[in-house]
Formats: sequence, structure tokens, C-alpha cells
Amino acid sequence: MQEAADTIGVIPARIAKTLSFRGEGDKPILIVAAGDAKIDNKKFRQTFGFKARMLSPDEVLEQTGHAIGGVCPFGLKNELEVYLDVSLHRFDTVFPACGSTNSAIELTNDELSQYSNAKESIDVCKGWQEADSKETASVN
Repeated sequence: MQEAADTIGVIPARIAKTLSFRGEGDKPILIVAAGDAKIDNKKFRQTFGFKARMLSPDEVLEQTGHAIGGVCPFGLKNELEVYLDVSLHRFDTVFPACGSTNSAIELTNDELSQYSNAKESIDVCKGWQEADSKETASVN
């Protein structure tokens, strides 16, 4: 994450990471979140009604057509449900990977939602609010 942010010239939080989980009936779902956000298991369970279980690297490649570190939330091998976490909304633009570990594209949240055919925005992450507080404090 830091390397990608350094290469692009942005803070790591603006790197939009695409996380892959087992959904209902083991159909995978993707959650796109800010680079400084972590899945909050309690929020995940409250939102989806099941435990957060990530796919293995092989399953990610099989389902998305992209290897971990380069998973793009659009241009997927299979039709998967995509959700955008609210942690992304604090930025005008974010940088999701484009299918490889050395590619990214700058998109607005509206563009990301449109291109990924996102079902909805959800709140299943933690950690990013605290990171924002620390960043704001260090700037002041």
C-alpha cells in the first residue's frame, strides 16, 4: 500500500483496496475500502448477516481474474457483488488497482461506483476515523 501511494504521490488512505470475502452460499463479494481502513468484524456481521471470511489467493484469482495486490473492482472474470465502504467518501478521488500490482487509475467515488456496478455504500470498516484524527492533529 505504501509503495503504491509513494509511486502515485498520494497518502496510502487514497489507495482503494479491493477485498474479497465469501458471501452467502459461498458466492464471493468484494468490498472496496480506503487504504487505511480495516474490516470491522462486528459491523461486517451486522451488515451482511454472516462472518467475514476472506478468500484464499487462488480463489481470488479464480473469481476476479486478478491476483491479490492488483484486484480491480471492475473488469472481473465473474459477476460479483461489489460494495463501497464509506471510508472512501472522504476523498474526491481514489486509486483502485487495475488488474496488476503495478497499475492504478484515479477515479471519483461516483465513477468507481458506476464502473464497478457497486450495489451500495456500506459501513463495515474501522481504523480510518482514528487515522484521520491523527493526520488532522499533526497538520494543526
